[in-house]
Amino acid sequence: MAKNNLIWLVYNRASGSNDEASLAALEDALHQAGMTIAQRTCFPEEPAPVAEDLMGEDIGTVCVFAGDGTIHTVVTGLFGWPGRVLVLPGGTMNLLSHQLHGEATPVEIVARLAGGGGRTTRPPILEGRYGYALTGALAGPGTEWNNAREAMRHSAIGELVSSAAGAASQSVSGDRAVLRGFEDVRAEGYAAISITPQEAGISVKGYYADDLGDYLGQLAAIVTGDFRNGPHDRLGTMPKVDIASLGGEPLGLLMDGEPHQGQASESFRIAICEVDLIATLDDA
Repeated sequence: MAKNNLIWLVYNRASGSNDEASLAALEDALHQAGMTIAQRTCFPEEPAPVAEDLMGEDIGTVCVFAGDGTIHTVVTGLFGWPGRVLVLPGGTMNLLSHQLHGEATPVEIVARLAGGGGRTTRPPILEGRYGYALTGALAGPGTEWNNAREAMRHSAIGELVSSAAGAASQSVSGDRAVLRGFEDVRAEGYAAISITPQEAGISVKGYYADDLGDYLGQLAAIVTGDFRNGPHDRLGTMPKVDIASLGGEPLGLLMDGEPHQGQASESFRIAICEVDLIATLDDA
């Protein structure tokens, strides 16, 4: 893959799988691959580079080694830039990296590029009231389960128990979410509705937690790494999605894992990523 070998490296020391040793291993791999780190940013201590910062520079690639939240900030900030973004898994979920590279490690991904692999892609993303989501969004009172996942990530057992109890309470008593046009599928609504951008449209899943078994299922999903693996219904794939709360209360909302205070209804549509991303997985 032809490329300018000058790189702007962005990393986040607070991300889930990002430490001094892994950062040093990445820098060594980049050097061995003939790439030069011309600039580096430690986010959020330093502001992430945006398209305007790179216009007129010789840098051809921004390499971001961080979690999904930092990756969201960097990638969307580079919309309109004619260079490339190399997304590497440096967080807990690493959703976009898995989409682009599979389960490969940062060093393995760089080795693929050094061996001539890789291509650029502009995948489908979500667009809504609060901007873009590169990998997906979650709406409803069940977004509280994200707090339990964060507590699990930081090994805060006491906080995990408290967050899980709060999430269970919200799942039962919170104002549930419904998918417009599909109200009859589950009349009582869902604790959370998950939407994911795909080539065919927006994939929609409805999550519920109605009894003790469902709560235990959610906790098991958190322990294994993703609360979104909990009990759910598949609602289909569609070009546009309208989600509303049954009682008109503001929706809890996560976009790329980052919290927002939603309105009583939120709409999303498919958009296209506005900067080239490097992919090393054949079907990315």
